[in-house]
Amino acid sequence: MGSERMEMRKRQMSVHQEAVSATQAQQGVGNRGSNACCFCWCCCCSCSCLTVRNQDDERTRRSSNEIRGHGIPNWEESPSPTLEDVYSWGQSFDKLMTTPAGRNAFREFLRTEFSEENMLFWMACEELKKEASKNVIEEKARLIYEDYISILSPKEVSLDSRVREVINRNMLEPSQRTFDDAQLQIYTLMHRDSYPRFMNSAIYKNLLQTLSESPADS
Repeated sequence: MGSERMEMRKRQMSVHQEAVSATQAQQGVGNRGSNACCFCWCCCCSCSCLTVRNQDDERTRRSSNEIRGHGIPNWEESPSPTLEDVYSWGQSFDKLMTTPAGRNAFREFLRTEFSEENMLFWMACEELKKEASKNVIEEKARLIYEDYISILSPKEVSLDSRVREVINRNMLEPSQRTFDDAQLQIYTLMHRDSYPRFMNSAIYKNLLQTLSESPADS
C-alpha cells in the first residue's frame, strides 16, 4: 500500500514538472518573438526587424504607385490643331513631336501598330529631365527601367546591346540623363520607321481632310 502511494506521488511530481517546463518554454518563445532579431530561427510576425522591413517595402510601393499615378496621361491636353499645324507635321517629324496635339495623333497611330511604348518611353525620359530631386530622379529612373528596359516587361522597347550596357552603368547613379542614348535611339526608330507610315495613314489623312473642309462648312 505504501509503495503504491509512493508511485502515485512520483507520477504526480512528474506531471507537475512537465507542466512547469511547458510553461517556461512558451514564455521563452514569447520573449524571443518580441525581441527577435533578423537572425531568429522563426518567422514570427512580432519580429521587429521584419516589421521595419515590411514598412519600408510598403513605403517604397506607395511611392512608386504615386509616381506612376502622376505619370504620362493617356491623352495630353492641348488646343485643337489647325490646318497649318497638321501640314507642318507632314514636313517635319521634330514639329510633330514638339506639339501635344501632334504627339496625341502620333500615339493614336502607334496604338494601331502596337508600338505605343516607344512614344511612352520617349515621353517618360522627357519628364525625367524636368526633375531636380535626387530621390524622385532615382525612383523615376527605376520605374522607367522596369517599364521599358527590362526584358521581363511587356512594354520593353527595342534597344541594341551597346545602349543597354550604357543604361546599366548609368543606373548605378541615376540622373536626368540616364536614358539619353536610349531615348535618341527610339526617337530615330520612330522617325525612320513609324513616321512615314503615319503620314500615309488614315488617321493623318482624315485629320487633314476634316480641317481642310471645316471652313467651307462654317
